[in-house]
Amino acid sequence: MSKHPTDQPRTRGASRLAAFLRQDLAESPSQATLALQSRPQSRDAASRKTAEFLRIARHRTD
Repeated sequence: MSKHPTDQPRTRGASRLAAFLRQDLAESPSQATLALQSRPQSRDAASRKTAEFLRIARHRTD
């Protein structure tokens, strides 16, 4: 009598883990994206002027 299918040893253990890790890394953001997101924004006069123009365009007074 043969064993039940769930009692059979798994032969794809390492390949399943490798496939999972490959998918997980593909979904995560790259190091370049994380570096750009964490980079401090410049607060010079040109960026402040742009922010004020956008505030006026959005009809905000605060």
